[in-house]
Amino acid sequence: MPIARMHFGNSPFLGLLGVCTEEFVLLPKMKIEEETLVRTLRARVVRAEVWGSPLLGIFLSGNSNGLVGPCLLRDEEERELAEAGVRVFRLDSRLTALGNLLLVNDYGGIASPEFSRRELAELERALKVKFERGTVAGEYTVGSLAVATNKGVLAHPNLSREEARQLERVLQVPVDVGTACQGVGYVGICMLGNSKGVVVGDPTTGAELGRIESALGLV
Repeated sequence: MPIARMHFGNSPFLGLLGVCTEEFVLLPKMKIEEETLVRTLRARVVRAEVWGSPLLGIFLSGNSNGLVGPCLLRDEEERELAEAGVRVFRLDSRLTALGNLLLVNDYGGIASPEFSRRELAELERALKVKFERGTVAGEYTVGSLAVATNKGVLAHPNLSREEARQLERVLQVPVDVGTACQGVGYVGICMLGNSKGVVVGDPTTGAELGRIESALGLV
């Protein structure tokens, strides 16, 4: 199945705790059942921390070319990731919640308007895609308000037409809107996905699952 419901610990907000690319799914060092993730996402599991925190999805963002992390990332944490074959670029920025502030796939990236021109250039060099500043539903936290894969984007229901056009142009995939976890519009914190599958918080309804599958090109 290309979609599955689960929880990490007692939390249905999988996108706060994990990061997913085509190759790997990054998980915190806590008890999480891996079999469903590996089967659904067809990606290997890598365990990690950022600044000693399990909230990987808040701090990290990336695509098939690597990850970007905040200056808070410790040397030993970066070293552990490198030893696992995960390339991480530490962004020289006052902004630290990069997972909340970036929406990226292998074709392009949307960055919060808070990023400077210099920071955008660094992001482009690290992830090897072009970035534009943008919003989702009028908010700067684009990574928590949407999910992007190489097949589609699912965004907050309040996404404007202008925002949808920008997402489609920059990320080069179809865009749709929806919710997860029984009506949560911050879909980026509710799930982990790639072009092969998606895992979503277990309160997600059947109707929401159908919308997610369709938006992310999994049907």
